[in-house]
Amino acid sequence: MEKILIAYYSRRGQNYVGGRIVDLAQGNTETVARKIERCTGGEMFRIDTVEKYPADYTACTQAARREKDRNARPALADRVEDMERYDTVYVGFPNWWGTMPMAVHAFLESYDFAGKTLVPFCTHEGGGMGDSVRDIRRLCPGATVLEGLAVRGSEADRSDAAVEAFVRRGR
Repeated sequence: MEKILIAYYSRRGQNYVGGRIVDLAQGNTETVARKIERCTGGEMFRIDTVEKYPADYTACTQAARREKDRNARPALADRVEDMERYDTVYVGFPNWWGTMPMAVHAFLESYDFAGKTLVPFCTHEGGGMGDSVRDIRRLCPGATVLEGLAVRGSEADRSDAAVEAFVRRGR
């Protein structure tokens, strides 16, 4: 039986949604990740950094831009135990500056995904998947990387049908 992991980075608190900054108890990417969990029965893993990003949305985006410009790899708060037992890994993230947050880069570089299937998904407010699929393929040689699902953050709560179709396509 296929073992599935849903690894995601998601920002709670201040987020840009539908043209304005709002406070979210659960980040948009986590909302989509939980929908994927319901469809697949996969295990969830939250990618998180040791050093937290600023709570203020604008300050967070500036910090994220600095990380990207420096090609930084922030320290991660936790690791997946026994990554080798998973066949398929859904990798979720918000689109920050045209790709994944650098924490997701750090996560992907922490494991050998050769022979595994990686299924990316992201939330965004207009940038779609950006360069993330290309970046995942570069970071994870030997993995099969499927085309991703991009969900507008403002539509994350209402993305059930899109998520279900996405999961069916990836199987």
